[in-house]
Amino acid sequence: MKIHGNQSQSKGKNIWRWLMDKQQMEVKNFLMKAYYMDQRIDSKLEQMASLNELARKATSAVSDMPGSPNRNIHKTEDIIVKILELQEEIQSDISELLDLKQSIRRCGRQLEEPEEQVILEERYLKMMKWEQIAVILNMSTRKVFRIHDEMLKKITIPEIWQ
Repeated sequence: MKIHGNQSQSKGKNIWRWLMDKQQMEVKNFLMKAYYMDQRIDSKLEQMASLNELARKATSAVSDMPGSPNRNIHKTEDIIVKILELQEEIQSDISELLDLKQSIRRCGRQLEEPEEQVILEERYLKMMKWEQIAVILNMSTRKVFRIHDEMLKKITIPEIWQ
């Protein structure tokens, strides 16, 4: 009977550990949104540069061509419209990223330990690598990971991001 009770307690601890891991993972996913948004913005900026180059080529092709340039002018207009649409999309993404980073900064107020605040800011706002954070905090990467894991337990995701 006593063994059965220990097994029951062990299962209870495992469920609790799973729930904590799930909560930590949700917090981590929320924090990582900034990284992914930043990557998408960079990708769109690269697309913008490519479209600008196409527009430049199309414009020079129109000015160099004899005869009826109307056909190429329409293609150039299409490229310009796509550039403008992409610019609007990038501006919207940047605005959303700024809102998200502001929310992440507010999450830092939930943390009392300065090391946790530094990890949050350096990792999720500045996108710094773990090894760089360890150097800044003058500790091992392993210790940074442990502090990070504890930090994730203390953060509550803002409602607007759930």
